Amino acid sequence: MHIAVLLKETLQYLDPKPDENFIDCTAGEGGHTFAILEKISPKGKVLGIDWDAEMIKKINRQERLVLINDSYANLKKITNENKFYPVNGILLDLGMSSWHLDESGRGFSFLKDEPLEMRYKSQISSLKSKNYLTARYIINNWRGEEIERILREYGEERFSGQIAKKIIENRKIKSIETTFQLVNIIREAIPARFKSGKIHFATRTFQALRMATNSECDNLKTILPQVLDILEPGGRIVVISFHSIEDRVVKDFFKEESRNNHLNIITKKPIIPSEEEIKSNHRSRSAKLRSAVKI
Repeated sequence: MHIAVLLKETLQYLDPKPDENFIDCTAGEGGHTFAILEKISPKGKVLGIDWDAEMIKKINRQERLVLINDSYANLKKITNENKFYPVNGILLDLGMSSWHLDESGRGFSFLKDEPLEMRYKSQISSLKSKNYLTARYIINNWRGEEIERILREYGEERFSGQIAKKIIENRKIKSIETTFQLVNIIREAIPARFKSGKIHFATRTFQALRMATNSECDNLKTILPQVLDILEPGGRIVVISFHSIEDRVVKDFFKEESRNNHLNIITKKPIIPSEEEIKSNHRSRSAKLRSAVKI
C-alpha cells in the first residue's frame, strides 16, 4: 500500500483552508490529494495531475476533484484548459509510487525480473509519441560515455565507469532486455566488498536510468517557473524531492526568486521524515521537503 510521504508536514506548510483551491502535480494514488481535499471543504477543489493513466484510474473520483492525465511539465496549459483558478497552493511530490515498484511490471524494481521499461507514461500512450524512450533503449543504444554520465550525475554511482563499460561489453554479445540481466551486469562490474550493505548495489543505477528515461530533472526545471506564474499572491508551494540533484534545483530556484522578491522561503533547511516515519515507511528515508510563499 502506498503511504503518502511527509503528509503531516505537507499539510502544515501548504496550510489548506476551507474553500481554497490546490494543485497536486503528482497525484499518484491520492494520499496527499484526499488529505488536502478534506481540509478545503466544503467548496475548495483539487486539480490532480499524473503522467500515468493507470494512476488516474486508481484514484476515487469526487465532485471537487479534477483529474488530468498529463505531464506536470505542462502545468500552465493544463490549468488554463481547465480554467482552474485561483490557485492557493501547489504540491510537487517527486517520489515514485509503491505501485510502480511493486505492481507496474515496467522494470522499476531490481528485485523483480521485468522488461527494462521504466516509463511513468503507459506504453500504449507513449508509443504515439516521437519521444518514446525506455531504459532498455538507453542501455542498448547510448554511447558508453553517456551511460556513464547519467549513472554519475543522476545516480551518484561511484562505479559509473566500470558499470558503463560492462554494459557495453555485454550488449555486444546479447541485447540487455530485463532487470535481472542488468543487475547481474552491475554485480560483475563492482568490487566484491560493495555488493552488500544497507543500500542494494543496483539502487543507484536503476535510479539514474529512471530519471533519464522520464527526463525528471528537465521536467522539474520546466515546472518551477510555471508554479510561480500560476500561484495567487500568498499562495504556498511545497516540493518533496528524493534526490540531491532535485533538491538542489528546488533550493536554487527558491533562492533566486527570493532575491527577486517573488518568493518568501519558509523552510530555511529542508524538512526530513522523523525516525518513526522512516521505520513505518522505509521508502521515505531520502525525502526532503522545501516550501515557499509567493509574494
